[in-house]
Amino acid sequence: MLSSLLTILLGVLVEGFVYAIMALGVYITYKILDFPDLSVDGTFPLGGAVTAVLIIAGVNPLLTLLISFIIGGIAGIITGIIHVKFKVRDLLSGIIVMTALYSINLRIAGKANLPIFTKETIFENAYLEKIIPEGLKPFLTTIILFIIVLLMKLILDLYLKTKSGYLLRAVGDNDTLVTSLAKDKGAVKIIGLAIANAFVALAGCIYTQKSGFFEISMGTGTIVIGLASVIIGTNLFKQMSAVKATTAVVIGSVLYKACVSIAISFGLAASDLKLITSVLFLAILIIGSERKRRVKTNA
Repeated sequence: MLSSLLTILLGVLVEGFVYAIMALGVYITYKILDFPDLSVDGTFPLGGAVTAVLIIAGVNPLLTLLISFIIGGIAGIITGIIHVKFKVRDLLSGIIVMTALYSINLRIAGKANLPIFTKETIFENAYLEKIIPEGLKPFLTTIILFIIVLLMKLILDLYLKTKSGYLLRAVGDNDTLVTSLAKDKGAVKIIGLAIANAFVALAGCIYTQKSGFFEISMGTGTIVIGLASVIIGTNLFKQMSAVKATTAVVIGSVLYKACVSIAISFGLAASDLKLITSVLFLAILIIGSERKRRVKTNA
């Protein structure tokens, strides 16, 4: 009984940590920039496609993390340019890039499904086999993911404290303030979209290495999962100023995956995952709206 519970818990943590990295990217667009960026549904598998091809070509798995991060950033820049320079609405800009990335991802991978089971990854390689004690091996994936999530969270926290980070916050809250400071609000938006999509592509890279394959539809519903994680986390810790928003998002991602796991344990099939996701997201939005209405009524 205990072993099965531990297996379920580790599974929830692994899935939660992978999507937490993606959720940090969605946090930037949704909470900071107030930008409905649907391109993340394309940049998540973009990171996976690039990773699978590079690993098969013999590139060091650690290096694929950086490459995927950079390529995801480029995709974000393209979304930003379409919106800022060509004056296309934010929602449409994301849809255009997401649609284009579907074909681009197929081009990169060469086919809809690309396995890397026999290749070394950041989770399974000869170096780790030598240095990791036998007792820690069942927890190895969870430990590695926790370290990566913690590192990316700290990097984002540090960035948001820089001048560029404060400008990013200002663009979402009051873009006229950025203009009054003689700064280009469009350029700030592009930077924000680049960082957000870089995080999402990195999550896709890690997901591919964890699962052992790239699949073209792996990004479907990414934005919904990311938004659900952000909303759960930020609403849950809204009254706790000691908990940073980025920490709340990470916890929200784990809690979201725990809810999905519980739903499946009640007899729902794995094929119902998208339905579970939609229902959970709807419930979160309804609860959030009801809470806001009560606050306004009491005020």
